[in-house]
Amino acid sequence: MAGQHGKSSSWRTTVIISASLQNHESARILRTQQHRLRFSDAVEPNSFVFPLSGTAFLMVDSEEFTEETFGKIQRFVQVHRNSFLLLQAPVYGTREWGIISSVQDRFFGSNLRILPVHNNVDMVNGIVTVAKATSKPHGDVVRERVALARAHIVEHSAVWEMLRDVQLFSAKAYSRTGPPPSVHGEILDVGWRGPSSNACSVEFDSE
Repeated sequence: MAGQHGKSSSWRTTVIISASLQNHESARILRTQQHRLRFSDAVEPNSFVFPLSGTAFLMVDSEEFTEETFGKIQRFVQVHRNSFLLLQAPVYGTREWGIISSVQDRFFGSNLRILPVHNNVDMVNGIVTVAKATSKPHGDVVRERVALARAHIVEHSAVWEMLRDVQLFSAKAYSRTGPPPSVHGEILDVGWRGPSSNACSVEFDSE
């Protein structure tokens, strides 16, 4: 069913939702989409966990974002391997982008991703899309399609054609001049120009 409850989807899954969101519109939308909802006090408040997808989402209202919110995010990231921050704001202005920048700086190198959303419908559509894409067998299908797309791009890339030409040229030069000098079995290709080159050679002391 499309409309205010988001896009229709035949995909159904189990969602563990914070008990604090039991009467929230997002829970109603998920229930309308016929997902199996489990409310729990054991998860972080304002969070959604998709156990079959291995993803978790923490909802934060930009107007309620304070320094203490960083601590909540930190606990959330430590518990969930694939974690997402849902930063909700009707309009993204200077404050909202500043929050995103601060979160990125604070959690740089972590497994946290940020998903900006404007309303509850956007939020539900976003978390369901991510959860579906990372669940089996959908995740395997997505990875396979990405691999095929990457192979297609590489195969038809002008840069790839140029690199293959360079490799062919290097192979021909190798067959004419012989292999470059090596030390302990590792090829030294820096500065090597073949036996007829005028380039400066590097000598190694014999043991």
